[in-house]
Amino acid sequence: MKIYTKFGDSGETALYGGTRLAKDALQFEAIGTVDELNAYIGYAQTLIDDSDLSELIARVQNHLFAIGADLATPATHSKASEMRISGNFTTEMETAIDTLSAELPPLKNFILPGGCPAGAILHIARVVCRRSERCVVRLAREGGGNPEIIRSLNRLSDLLFVLARTVNFRANASEPIWESRSDA
Repeated sequence: MKIYTKFGDSGETALYGGTRLAKDALQFEAIGTVDELNAYIGYAQTLIDDSDLSELIARVQNHLFAIGADLATPATHSKASEMRISGNFTTEMETAIDTLSAELPPLKNFILPGGCPAGAILHIARVVCRRSERCVVRLAREGGGNPEIIRSLNRLSDLLFVLARTVNFRANASEPIWESRSDA
């Protein structure tokens, strides 16, 4: 199988089922940003040795791939209902957030992105997740998309924040504290 098809050379590409749209359509912006998020999370996983976190991150990556498939499937497609994500993984993320938060010291200050390399990358992933969420919200406003994707991405950004804190905590890497300055 060839990697290149040349079908996108005119600036259009296809959704699942063959519907063609411009590559800069909001739907592809959302799909691409979710893909970018998945790549950052994959990079973070290469820096993490804890098996419990690696397993959770692998589930997150698979879920993001399912979100991409959901976003790429038009509501009119015969398999649209099969491609829609449910709230099951959102619930799983909430449980993971609660479990991981229990091992962390309570937040007493705002923290800045940073810490160890894996923690810093997870903070980047969190920011990309928020951008993904904004793309999906815009898409929903135009009448497209599964509303569960918004909930899932919102919860994922919380999970990524807690994962960054957990990775930093387990690595004994201090979290940079935001210092409020009156002259700023």
